[in-house]
Amino acid sequence: MTHDHDLVLQPTAAQREAALNPPPGRNGGDLVVETLAGLGATTVFGLPGQHALGMFDALRRSSLRYVGLRVENNAGFAADAYGRVTGEAAPLFLSTGPGALTSLAALQEAASASAPVLAISSQVPTAGLGGGRHGYLHELPDQSASFRGVVKSVHTVRAQSQIPSAIAAAWKSALSAPHGPVWVEIPQDVLLAPASVPVVTAPDATPEDLPPRPELTAVAADLLSRASRPAIIAGGGVVRSDASGKLLALAERLQAPVVTTFGGKGAFPWEHPLSLQSWLEDRYTTDFLEDADVLLVVGSGLGELSSNYHTFRPRGRVVQIEADLGKLEANHPALGIHADARLALQALLETVDARTDPEAPARVRALLSRVSARIAAQQLTLEQDVLAAVRRALPAGAPSFWDMTILAYWAWSAFDPRGANTMHSAQGAGGLGYAFPAALGAAAADPAHPVLAVSGDGGALYSIAELATARQYDLPVTWLIVDDGGYGILREYMTDAFGEPTATELHRPDYVALAESFGVPGVRTTPETLERDLAKALSTPGPSVVVLPAVLRMFAPTHLG
Repeated sequence: MTHDHDLVLQPTAAQREAALNPPPGRNGGDLVVETLAGLGATTVFGLPGQHALGMFDALRRSSLRYVGLRVENNAGFAADAYGRVTGEAAPLFLSTGPGALTSLAALQEAASASAPVLAISSQVPTAGLGGGRHGYLHELPDQSASFRGVVKSVHTVRAQSQIPSAIAAAWKSALSAPHGPVWVEIPQDVLLAPASVPVVTAPDATPEDLPPRPELTAVAADLLSRASRPAIIAGGGVVRSDASGKLLALAERLQAPVVTTFGGKGAFPWEHPLSLQSWLEDRYTTDFLEDADVLLVVGSGLGELSSNYHTFRPRGRVVQIEADLGKLEANHPALGIHADARLALQALLETVDARTDPEAPARVRALLSRVSARIAAQQLTLEQDVLAAVRRALPAGAPSFWDMTILAYWAWSAFDPRGANTMHSAQGAGGLGYAFPAALGAAAADPAHPVLAVSGDGGALYSIAELATARQYDLPVTWLIVDDGGYGILREYMTDAFGEPTATELHRPDYVALAESFGVPGVRTTPETLERDLAKALSTPGPSVVVLPAVLRMFAPTHLG
């Protein structure tokens, strides 16, 4: 009797020929790029360094496209965005020690946002491992220890025969729900030695499914079917699992209003009659969600931002669907369903009873009207006009990437992304410098469409070097820099808390002249001409910079009832 798991795939004639007659000049680095190509990778991000040169030399003999950035952290942000927009694992090549460590902030953001980044770093030669006393350049006592608390999994290689399996295991880990960054490290001598392993042709790394337990979805379906005031919070897990269509179908069947978290922007249509949009920093929205007798939370851990700074106190029953086990019931008691959002929503669609609630759209309109009136009373027309100009200038479907800046904080709540998986920010970990390098990664994934990056002048200084990358690869990224003379949001925080700011004011360059020195067109705009200048830049091939000198203010949040 033959079982399915007894079957072994046999190599094709071409694979057998490649294995028996490998091309000359292969080294351990070739095993890396062969494995990646076999897994389906097409693009590699990174920055070379002494111990990693074996991998970079192998790129020359491969079909993989290399996009090199100027700072390792920016390369990590680019890989993060590539993973978000494609749903594929994005390879990131790094060198040992300082190069590797410089990527940590980007990998933290990828972990927070569940972006599948496959970081592959070199290590000191095998003889120098373990002690930190051998005096090799870039040597660390335990390099992988620096990453274990950040990435989803760590994979170490000590021999060439381990390379294909380690990378395949890392690939599988990165793409199994919840997606996330993974870490592989390979010593320099293993990368440089002549390859003794046959050409890698067909590695198997199929991601594992994470289906819900049927008894849990049965209870959840019963609760939702019998609810009188159901509501839904949709987080980034809905976007990562490509489940927005199933969310829409379930919300309409239940007549349940939906609010999207800042990480879940675009998971539900903005103008839908059941859309509460994304006004989470608003007590009216918090009250509405607390009043739900059954609250379905999909793909969110209800962290600080999603819970209106932990002021959210649900009074009804909470059903939480979450792929990250550590986030399940981490903040609120719930019927916790550990599952991929797409599979769990499908199970609910198959078992939930349809509800009729003709009053639901009216309750949604009433809430949005109260929110709008609260914002209007704060006389922040400049901020609203600027955000509206950006929305009008950005073509529907074009992705946007937002740094930690005041305009982005507005966008989290007030920007219509016009589609799932189109608006991205660094709100997961909250580091500066995300927008522009991330936009470059998205443009590398799809260079046929324009991409928008939005930064403040403080965050922009983290990423200036990547103007060279944008020009070198002619990537269609328009970078909007809102120049308010410093760290604007920190200026507000400190003024509110202490009466005056400290360490927030910045000397900065002429961003237009600086962009032009890289060969990137730049224009200085005004709030009145922003829409025209931004639209023109987005419609022009290649990179561009639009600078808006403006001091924007945040709307007053409402955390307390």
